[in-house]
Amino acid sequence: MTSQSWRSLVNSKYQLSLRLFLFLNATSAVFSVTNPLYSVRLFSFPLVAIFILSTGLFAWHWKEKTRKVNIPVVSAIFGILWAWQIVSKFSLITHDRATYLVMVLLTVLFIGSLAFASNIKAFTLHSLPAFIACLWLGSHESWLRMIYSFALPVAAIGIHNILQKRNDRFAQTLLSQLLEERETLSDLSMMDPLTGLYNRRGLQSRLENLPRVDNGEHFVMLLDIDHFKAYNDHYGHMMGDQALIRVSAAIRDAVRSRDIVARFGGEEFMVLLTSISLDHARQTAERIRQKVYDLKIPHMFNESVATNVTISIGIAIYDDDDPEGALEKADKALYEAKHMGRNNILLSDELQTA
Repeated sequence: MTSQSWRSLVNSKYQLSLRLFLFLNATSAVFSVTNPLYSVRLFSFPLVAIFILSTGLFAWHWKEKTRKVNIPVVSAIFGILWAWQIVSKFSLITHDRATYLVMVLLTVLFIGSLAFASNIKAFTLHSLPAFIACLWLGSHESWLRMIYSFALPVAAIGIHNILQKRNDRFAQTLLSQLLEERETLSDLSMMDPLTGLYNRRGLQSRLENLPRVDNGEHFVMLLDIDHFKAYNDHYGHMMGDQALIRVSAAIRDAVRSRDIVARFGGEEFMVLLTSISLDHARQTAERIRQKVYDLKIPHMFNESVATNVTISIGIAIYDDDDPEGALEKADKALYEAKHMGRNNILLSDELQTA
């Protein structure tokens, strides 16, 4: 996304330069006829070609905004046409020819510097033919003036390009860093800060991009720590947080990397087992239950089940077309697993047949 956005920005800048360049060429061609120096009127082939090409390319590029144009090639073509026009008109000038050459050179440099202030290559290709023509036609006395007139904008645009490239690199680096930080913040906003598992927002994002079922089915599990309110009330919230951290790590370790684990509520977790058989889903649920039990986190208010923290699990087949229905079935299975004495696993289908 970053490089694509940056390329789009650069392309927009070049498109604007091209349109300005074409507009200035067409305007200068008209001005050359309507306000000629020394009342010399010349409807030459290069002048007509400049006007037709400028207006034609401008109209075409305005319509075909997505089409790319080779700006250096276009600038070189117009540069040759302007040099041709200078040579053609020079033969008709009878006095003060040096002034004419300086004026037309400045006109060509003016067009190039306005349109290609950020493109030294296009500026040079556009201005160089006219500069060479003026040197060839001019006297030795005017060469220094024309060289100075040409070298000054070239040096200025060259320096501008160096500074622009540095600024572009800095801006692109800064933009990349900002996008990376935005992605990091976006990732963090999808994670539960305590357990490091997905929160509901992250869970929703993952559910929207579930892989296609190859073998088996998707199963959703809802897990709840038994008597956790009593645990918090007796041991305190700091100990409760530590218990949540350890339980969430045990759940994460018991499933595959492709499975989705999220903190669904205060002490409730959700696991989505992807592309798995029913037997393997049961085995995974049992592995999670046993891993949590083996943590041996003391819990005196869970003595009806054990002397340590345990979890109850409800399982249901996950239906892409009805995710809420699947969660509701898993929740009912979880509730019944708790009703059966806690530290239990129950499948929703077993609940329906019970």
